[in-house]
Amino acid sequence: MSRESLEARLRAIGAERYHDRHPFHHRLHGGQCTPDQVRAWVINRWAYQAAIPMKDAAFMSRCTDPDIRREWRSRIEDHDGGVTEGGGLRRWLKLAEAVGLDPDYVASGAGILPATRFAVEAYVHYVREQPLLQAVASSLTELFAPKIHENRIEGLLKHYDFANDSSLSYFRKRLTEAPKDVAYGLKWVLDHADTPEKEDMACAALIFKTDVLWAQLDALWGAYVDGHVPPGAWRPGEGMA
Repeated sequence: MSRESLEARLRAIGAERYHDRHPFHHRLHGGQCTPDQVRAWVINRWAYQAAIPMKDAAFMSRCTDPDIRREWRSRIEDHDGGVTEGGGLRRWLKLAEAVGLDPDYVASGAGILPATRFAVEAYVHYVREQPLLQAVASSLTELFAPKIHENRIEGLLKHYDFANDSSLSYFRKRLTEAPKDVAYGLKWVLDHADTPEKEDMACAALIFKTDVLWAQLDALWGAYVDGHVPPGAWRPGEGMA
């Protein structure tokens, strides 16, 4: 398979399976979520956001090539940031505060749905244990991230009072960070997936990652749209500012 054909195959996976197609996102971006459903999304998405730099640190710990580490470490810096200015994690907590949550409560990880926690832990484990090709390929959901961030910014600004430049700063920043990250990751995968078996491995890794993202939204829908909140998960009124 040519590089162009493999890239097209990867992009087709996103077109079919990326979580922008999930009904929870349609509900959120269309202004149909209640304030508590938005809060539940912010709390549970924190589990994923907080795990990203740990996932990337686990990946880097396996890389013997300093060139890969030099390219990859900016991902950790993007999320953790410096002591003074912070990064993506601190910007996410601005969103939490804007929707009425106590940022310390959100950062504690309390109230996260069990299915969300299991999905996020599975992703970190996958990147830590699978071959480097699959670990890198699993990050290629970033190919599709700018579109969902654009839709999210537009939808939240249109429909929700909490939305402004400060509360949505995480998503605006990712419009420039994600393309930078994925340009390197995509090239690396296309360079190293040089057999049919490795092409299949790369595609399977991307499918796995889309499943991780989709599972988190399935859990949100079941708990906070259908109303089946499991024991220990966040309940409206808890963790408010």
